[in-house]
Amino acid sequence: MGGSDGSGGSGLVVHDLSVGYGPVRALRQVSLEVPEGAVVTVLGGNGAGKSTLLRAVCRTLSFHGGAVTGGTVSLNGRRLDGLSPDRVVAAGVSQIPEGRRVFARMTVADNLRAGALGATGGRTGRAAALRRVHELFPVLADRAQQRAGLLSGGEQQMLAVGRGLMATPRILLLDEPSLGLAPLMAERIADTVREINAQGTSILLVEQNAALALRLASRAYVLEVGEVTLSGPADELAASDEVRRRYLGVVDEDAAADAEGARTTHPALTRWKG
Repeated sequence: MGGSDGSGGSGLVVHDLSVGYGPVRALRQVSLEVPEGAVVTVLGGNGAGKSTLLRAVCRTLSFHGGAVTGGTVSLNGRRLDGLSPDRVVAAGVSQIPEGRRVFARMTVADNLRAGALGATGGRTGRAAALRRVHELFPVLADRAQQRAGLLSGGEQQMLAVGRGLMATPRILLLDEPSLGLAPLMAERIADTVREINAQGTSILLVEQNAALALRLASRAYVLEVGEVTLSGPADELAASDEVRRRYLGVVDEDAAADAEGARTTHPALTRWKG
């Protein structure tokens, strides 16, 4: 199972976090931990609050009309709530937003340079970060002077991840990295996530592809309508009937047989048979 046990430090701690968009409660007293060096995943369907959670950690909620109404967020004992988004980046948190939001008209090289704007470490640190990105994604070195908008979907996802790594984060927040990618490319991104984690970066992964996420993570949380309803070791959640049914596409065989019987005997449904 991916990730470590996180015994090397306190990592990211979200405690009783509540978020609202005006009168709408989006998160209700959500608590989770990403131990230092671990991969932790948050599962849930559309509207569960997964992206809201990442925005709350990164302090970008206000850009989307949201606000934290309660709770705390800290990284290695340092409070992040109250910091500006650029100070959160400087503290060691990088988010890769959903949808591969690269700067389409800028070159690959300029996209990567933009990712280093909030980083500490100076020119030497930026050069080391760029070497790391090019080792992980050689295609980004090959396409350095190409406009980002001309890359394939998979290459744009690589660029989005690489841009996040340019800030040399302690923790990377990944929002739906496999979304819209062919299965083979999704697996390549997953392999890269493993490699990034093996190099010492903690990862909080939000992903609708539950099977992929549970293979990568050491611990998982299930978020439903803004609340954590299940949490535990990823392998235990992967084996639970509820997660298998709701997120892994494994159906109850007896219920499936009953449904099949109804489908084949009901006159209105017989045309769909076979």
